[in-house]
Amino acid sequence: MNQIDLAGKRAVVTGGAQGIGLAVAHRLMQSGASVALWDRDDDLLPKTVGELAGHGRVEGVLVDVTDFRAVEQAAEETVAALGGIDILVANAGVAGPTVPLVDYPVDAWHDVVAIDLFGVYHCCRAVVPGMVARGYGRIVNVASIAGKEGNPNASAYSAAKAGVIALTKSLGKELAGHDIAVNCITPAAARTAIFDQISQGHIDYMLSKIPRGRFLELDEAAAMVAWLASGENSFTTGAVFDLSGGRATY
Repeated sequence: MNQIDLAGKRAVVTGGAQGIGLAVAHRLMQSGASVALWDRDDDLLPKTVGELAGHGRVEGVLVDVTDFRAVEQAAEETVAALGGIDILVANAGVAGPTVPLVDYPVDAWHDVVAIDLFGVYHCCRAVVPGMVARGYGRIVNVASIAGKEGNPNASAYSAAKAGVIALTKSLGKELAGHDIAVNCITPAAARTAIFDQISQGHIDYMLSKIPRGRFLELDEAAAMVAWLASGENSFTTGAVFDLSGGRATY
C-alpha cells in the first residue's frame, strides 16, 4: 500500500458506515487523517465508528444529506469536534429501482436524485466556505460509470451521477483560484449493499460491460480517493477519474 500523507487533516466521508465510504474512511485514517462519518443509518453508524475507533480519530454524525439544514448542522458539529474540515468525500448514494423510465415510480425517481445529486450539492455547499476561509480543501465526489454512459433501466441513477460529474467540473473551475481541488471518480459496480437494491439481471449486465471481467474492489476505490484527497493533488481539479475496469472510453 502506498503511503499517503494526511497527517493533521480532517475529513468528512458521507455514506461512511459501509461500502466504498467505509473503505475510504479506513484508508484516510491509515494515512493519518481524522474522519467524521456522515450517515443516516442510526443502527449501523455507531457500530462502524466502534470498529474504526482503534485505527485513529473517528466521529459519527447522523445526517440525511437530502436535508440541507441537517447537513449544515452536521458540518458545524464536525468542525466543533475536529477543528475544521479539510477533506470532503461525497459518497452517499442509492441505486433506486431497475425498471424502464416509463415504469419508474415518480417518487422514487425524485428520491434517487435527491440523495445522489442534491446530497452532493448540499455537502459541498456546507463545507466550501470553510475551506475557502482556511485556504485549503480537497473534495472528491463519487459519481459512476453510469453517469458517463447511462445504464438502461437506471435512468434516475444515471442522470444523478451525470449531474455529479457536471457539478464537479463547475465547482472545480469556481475554486481553481484557491488551493482547493474538486474532482470525482466514476467507479464501475462494486459488491456493496447497493446490490441489494437492484435486480440480478442488472448486476449481470454491469459485469458484462467491464473488460477486466470482475467488479471493483473497495480498496481500489479507496486508494484513488486517498491520493485525490491529499496535498500531492495540487494541480488537477474539475476532473473525472475512471475506475471502470476499462469500460469507459473517454
